[in-house]
Amino acid sequence: MLWQLFLVFIKVGLISFGGGYAVITLIQREVSEKRWVSAADFQEIVALAGMAPGSIATNTATLIGYSEAGILGAIAATIGIILPSLIIVIFIAAFFLKLQSNDWIRSSFYGLRPIVTGLIIYAAIHFGFSGRTESWLSWSMAGTLLICAGCYLLVTKYKVHPFGVILLSAVAGIVIF
Repeated sequence: MLWQLFLVFIKVGLISFGGGYAVITLIQREVSEKRWVSAADFQEIVALAGMAPGSIATNTATLIGYSEAGILGAIAATIGIILPSLIIVIFIAAFFLKLQSNDWIRSSFYGLRPIVTGLIIYAAIHFGFSGRTESWLSWSMAGTLLICAGCYLLVTKYKVHPFGVILLSAVAGIVIF
């Protein structure tokens, strides 16, 4: 089991790009194929991982590893997901001074921004509305969209700290649902 956890999460770490939120759907796909956690449990794990300090992808991997194989599972999953990034960062750091002035490299990073943004938006929509059993025209959906819009407004217009937005969203969820 430890080896399986390590291999699944090293695969995720190798092909992930764009940060933790962009990787959530990939983790969900891998975990559901292995039948390690249910869809409802996965949503709870991601919610908990998002509230904990650090990368949501790493926290999710750690929690899934822990749920499957205890402390050693958490360690195997965490090492698996961070090892590829660690190696790549060390490699890039060694050559960064030479690469930073290259126009092709700089342009390619600008070209990757829309892809990363799209992956994050897809992950938010997929995660936020997966496993729905009720109609799209419901009070639950209206409440969810209202909280999303409120969060967006608080972060962009009023520059409220994300921790404050998380707390306010929790309170709104209690009141609405």
